[in-house]
Amino acid sequence: MHHSDSKESNGTPTNSDFTASIVHFDRHMPNANGAVHYPVHPSTQYTYDSVDDLIAVFQGKSKGNSPYSRQGTPTTAVLEAKLASMDNGDGAVAFATGMAAITAIFLTLLKAGDHIVVSQYLFGNTSSLLNTLEDFGIQVSKVDASVVANVSSALLANTKMVFVETVANPGTQVPALKAIGDLCEQKDIVYIVDNTILSAYLFQPKSVKASLVVHSLTKSAAGQGQILGGVVINTGLFDWSNYPNIFDGYRKGDANKWGLMQIRKKGLRDMGATLTSQSAHVISLGLETLALRMQRSSETALKLAQMLQNHPKVASVSYPFLESHSAHQQATDLFKAGSWLFSFELKEEDQCLTFVDKLKVFIKATGLGDTRSLIIPVAHTIYWEMGPTKRKAMKIGDGMLRVSVGLEESQVLIDDLMQALG
Repeated sequence: MHHSDSKESNGTPTNSDFTASIVHFDRHMPNANGAVHYPVHPSTQYTYDSVDDLIAVFQGKSKGNSPYSRQGTPTTAVLEAKLASMDNGDGAVAFATGMAAITAIFLTLLKAGDHIVVSQYLFGNTSSLLNTLEDFGIQVSKVDASVVANVSSALLANTKMVFVETVANPGTQVPALKAIGDLCEQKDIVYIVDNTILSAYLFQPKSVKASLVVHSLTKSAAGQGQILGGVVINTGLFDWSNYPNIFDGYRKGDANKWGLMQIRKKGLRDMGATLTSQSAHVISLGLETLALRMQRSSETALKLAQMLQNHPKVASVSYPFLESHSAHQQATDLFKAGSWLFSFELKEEDQCLTFVDKLKVFIKATGLGDTRSLIIPVAHTIYWEMGPTKRKAMKIGDGMLRVSVGLEESQVLIDDLMQALG
């Protein structure tokens, strides 16, 4: 059961049967015992009735369970089908973590001498990974992607892809998503959108012509701070027959599948960043409450951001659905809501750590998209390693506090912030 890809006029998915299609998805996947939830398959090996059938799967002539679970299991295959359906894509590959998914894209589709353009406001670990790519002879240009001209002027003859995040962590910058999609389509460049923070419920990157969509399933998708996972989804919009870095062995059959097949073979079979069946099952359960959690946490996050913005001790608040946000218009046009992430700075920067210690409900922890509200001073922790110069370029001040809003009642969180500010 694929949910309808009916769109409101602005390109946002209407999601009229989003949760219904997820909670009933497993019923349409055949399984031996009629279980309502698709079973967990812990086996590492899968056999076939005849050796010819086994050989056909090894040689890619017929579909079937991968004979060895490093490339996936029946349980991960159902999760992949579910995730592809939610993002209106035509295929997906699940990974052990979101970073494994991103690494697999870069290392399987790029070669030394290639060039990529990325947003300068990227998740710290993705930024760190790009340094590794440069060591391997891949050129990286970091630009302020909120202006499409910056992306356009960075393109070179050897540019293979553009990579952005829908909402940057922690500063909540939003790239010119639609305009970059048009540019990549025109130039025949792979357009990759990391949609971790919004999730498929709040926004579908296919609507802005993304070629590949990435999620860290740890965050919005699983949503309970219990499990790691990642996914790459093929939207079906990019013509892989034109992409030069596809290995000859994979250039057979439907060209639309080539990119994802190479990501699976190289990223899972060769690099081994495999999601377990047990983890896939937990993520599948998380997806069933995705819409409810995203609605609730987005609603609360907006209330908290508005309250803080009006507080005399707060210097600034960054949240895409605040009218003061530079991308407010684009965010409200494209996204169903603003999600659970926001950041803010106190006027007295030296008071930020004392303030965090005074909080009683918010948990001092890294991580995002949990059922519990989390807070962390970013310059001192997750962005410490990159040093003051790079932090400045990413607009991360020494007093910036990042919040991931959970499912607590909004008044409980407001009261906690007020007493700590008081």
